[in-house]
Amino acid sequence: MGKDNKVYYGKTIGHYISILYRLGGIHYSKEFAKFNIGSGQFGFLSYVFEHNGVSQECISNNLLMDKGTTARALKRLEEEGYIKREVDLKDKRIRKVFVTEKALGIEDEFFVILKSWSKIISSDFTEDEKNTLLNLFKRMVDNQKEVLIKER
Repeated sequence: MGKDNKVYYGKTIGHYISILYRLGGIHYSKEFAKFNIGSGQFGFLSYVFEHNGVSQECISNNLLMDKGTTARALKRLEEEGYIKREVDLKDKRIRKVFVTEKALGIEDEFFVILKSWSKIISSDFTEDEKNTLLNLFKRMVDNQKEVLIKER
């Protein structure tokens, strides 16, 4: 392959997404430390805030996480008192996930922190640029989902 055909990792979309992911993890770890919520749990708690009473399996499917990762993150949130899991009365195989009073007590600050990262990394973007970027990211996610569906 000629030099002109090579794509170096440092010049790819994936490279910058990877860096942003790691920097975001650092930011969220620092900001959520006061609540004893790690960077591996906040996305799950956010989803439960928005879908209170959702099944554990639904969380895994919608966040594109394997069941083990979901179970571990929810266990940690449960140990910290932010969620409770209950067996569904109609189907004992299903575990429903609910936010607790403790979680509701931090909800406003939680979402301020969650939004803060986007504000930081897009601080000099116009609203049009932000919307364009969101649409492009959504398309990238959809493109990859299509590939995964075809591979099944």
